[in-house]
Amino acid sequence: MLETSNLECIRGDRHLFAGVGFRLEGGELLHLQGSNGSGKTSLLRMLCGLLPPAAGEILWRGQPIGKLGEDYRRELCFLGHHNAIKEELTPLENLMTSAVLADEPLEEDQALDALEMLGLAGREDLACRYLSQGQKRRVALARMVNERRPLWLLDEPFVALDAAAVGQVAGLIGAHLQRGGLAVLTTHQPVEIAAGTVHQLVLTPRTAPC
Repeated sequence: MLETSNLECIRGDRHLFAGVGFRLEGGELLHLQGSNGSGKTSLLRMLCGLLPPAAGEILWRGQPIGKLGEDYRRELCFLGHHNAIKEELTPLENLMTSAVLADEPLEEDQALDALEMLGLAGREDLACRYLSQGQKRRVALARMVNERRPLWLLDEPFVALDAAAVGQVAGLIGAHLQRGGLAVLTTHQPVEIAAGTVHQLVLTPRTAPC
């Protein structure tokens, strides 16, 4: 269970949001919405423990995430707006390296199957610097195929994808929810995820000086 209360975000001289709270149980998804600059990515970074809130609290299974530390981070998968892949590595090498860094077992056959599912068959051994932006995004998203950590935090996962890939990724998120996982995502695209309960939270930018 993920729960937040009275979260406030201040970046520089901008007061992005205040009083944000929600509660997610297993099988539920939260869709963050708002215009550019409203604080969606900042909120995701707070949920990851990468950005401390100016006020408020974030609880995982009833405990503050700051106290849980690595025990919390081992239970979440964060996919940022940037792909976080190594351009000089191949898609296969990127996927295997990510699994090692996350201390998660991943067989090469599993990695190859994941890349094929995301439409990268035949490009597994091509350095990522030669791929299109959409293909690079698919490399990053391929991590989700074998991902079993309970909490997924996804920043614009559908960017640069064609309709077929959007459907594949939506299916992966739906399967995660069906397994009892939780997810928080941002997207400007209307995407239907056919599983679980979907909540919406609209962030409204605030311009009051601090």
